[in-house]
Amino acid sequence: MLVIYTDFGIGPYTGQVKAVLCRQAPGVPVIDLACDAPSCNPQASAYLLAALLEPIPQDAVVLGVVDPGVGNDHRKPVIVNVDGRWFVGPDNGLFSVVAMRGRELNCWDVEWLPAHLSASFHGRDLFAPLAARLARGGDPPGQERRPADLVGNDWPADLHQIIYIDYFGNAVTGVRASSVAAGARVSVGGITLPRACTFSDVPAGGGFCYKNAFGLLEIAVNCGRADAVFSVGIGDAVDVMDQGQVACSAKSSRNE
Repeated sequence: MLVIYTDFGIGPYTGQVKAVLCRQAPGVPVIDLACDAPSCNPQASAYLLAALLEPIPQDAVVLGVVDPGVGNDHRKPVIVNVDGRWFVGPDNGLFSVVAMRGRELNCWDVEWLPAHLSASFHGRDLFAPLAARLARGGDPPGQERRPADLVGNDWPADLHQIIYIDYFGNAVTGVRASSVAAGARVSVGGITLPRACTFSDVPAGGGFCYKNAFGLLEIAVNCGRADAVFSVGIGDAVDVMDQGQVACSAKSSRNE
């Protein structure tokens, strides 16, 4: 299986990438995991990607492109294998969370260039052919490298920020719900949120936080939009404080 994870949004870019994959790896299923990853934000996208992988087969090839540094000589392409899954894309931290949570990890530099490489669309011209090559059973075209050199290898285990706003206005955090104690206090923008299991546990219009379907802590409003009610966006800090402990939080990285 070939799996596409990008911040391309609606438009021609995903179709161009899928055309290359279907031409160069005919017969291999191509799945759209997400085309609305946090735009130009490899860190937030990395925590979201790690949470979305559970249904993906272990031998799949994930083509990941959230690449604000495209065309820059300082941003290198990379191929990563984590517990049997392949990841192809820019070495800008996008695969770092998947890597830190894996058991077996190998990385390769990319020592191949296509005959045509546009300055701004490496997803189509470089990463898609590499992903197709791996899906056909080919080897990574480059030398193996130290996993410790991956960009983002020093990022925290959980990111205490909003990393994604979904279609319904729910604010997904980079915090795994399993890491939050039952009695912990969760707040955003100075507002402490009650904990609930699901939407119908609170009245219509009520805000709360809960463990979402991907295992992440999520801020929501029953029959409403959390992003509007709490005025939050990607990069805003989320505070988690256990009883008797200092809050664990991250400074907002949101651009106002």
